[in-house]
Amino acid sequence: MKTTQRVRRAGLATVAALVIGGSGVAVGTAIAEPAAPVATAAKTTPGPEIAGSYAGPASYAGVVRKVLPSVVLIRTENGLGSGVVLDTKGNIVTNAHVAGDAREFQVQVAGNPSPRPAKLVGTYPADDLAVIRADDPAGLQPATFGDSDQAQAGDVVLAVGNPLGLSGSVTQGIVSATDRAVTEPATGGPDGQSRPAATLPGAIQTSAPINPGNSGGALVNASGQVIGIPTLAAGSPQGGGQAQGIGFAIPSNLARDIATQIIDTGHVTNSHRAAIGAEVTTVLGADGTAAHGVGVVTVTGGGPADKAGLTAGDVITRVGAQETPDTTALSQALAAASPGDKVTVTVSRDGGERDVRITLGELPAS
Repeated sequence: MKTTQRVRRAGLATVAALVIGGSGVAVGTAIAEPAAPVATAAKTTPGPEIAGSYAGPASYAGVVRKVLPSVVLIRTENGLGSGVVLDTKGNIVTNAHVAGDAREFQVQVAGNPSPRPAKLVGTYPADDLAVIRADDPAGLQPATFGDSDQAQAGDVVLAVGNPLGLSGSVTQGIVSATDRAVTEPATGGPDGQSRPAATLPGAIQTSAPINPGNSGGALVNASGQVIGIPTLAAGSPQGGGQAQGIGFAIPSNLARDIATQIIDTGHVTNSHRAAIGAEVTTVLGADGTAAHGVGVVTVTGGGPADKAGLTAGDVITRVGAQETPDTTALSQALAAASPGDKVTVTVSRDGGERDVRITLGELPAS
């Protein structure tokens, strides 16, 4: 399996709100559709033929038939989502937000109305990934995974999952962009405790619609290879639902790497993610609303922040060229870096500013 490396390019997705595509959780606002133009009769004149143009196949039915047996519906007490079969032992990769706090699940293969029980193997919320294992793996067909590093804007992709519980649904689109760093919204758990937001580096942006229930399913290329795990859709700040045609998927190379670690050891041993080694919080202005930076609450002894001289009470306002008005911005800046990178951090302390050089550490594993 190809060794996963975190994307270091700061290809940040500027999205006002995001909608998690599983368990029916929705945060965001909808884009108002423009009024339809009035149709008028007109003679159609063929345009010039474009050399080398290719419309693609008339049907992707063969691809869908190949992929459907590898995508399952996952039910918990709190909602539903999708999962992708990894191997013949019944291991299934899905999103951590689909698994939630559940330890036991029911999984169902498209075309088979009989659910089968499954149990949690492990979860890693930092990457929004989890693995569950079906008690009976019979009939579960492992998916064919592709190299997500080869995905490029313009590639045709299909999103296969179970939106709104509609088993085996397929939507089509293209890869709109790669190497996006996006932050999921924080969510509330059944215990009443808030789940922190997760910043996902290197995400694949796609125009294939991602709806509640699609989370944890398969984003596949035209050859039927899984190149991503759909996880969330963008929300518009101007309405009441999700934006159309802007969804995100976790790259398959990362998903397989994290899932394999969970299967082999029960947890993640190598996160591949940069960390600063401090507990932080967003600092608000005098009006209590505007964010003014990221306050250092505590530093980890012997960690990167500690070695660089940061102390509790410092306010981080910039990492490299990127301003960090809040913890989400800091998470995105770190998501675009790798452990061992040396970064310049601008810190406000005692009314003045200073630049501190920090060698980033690694985000602790699960």
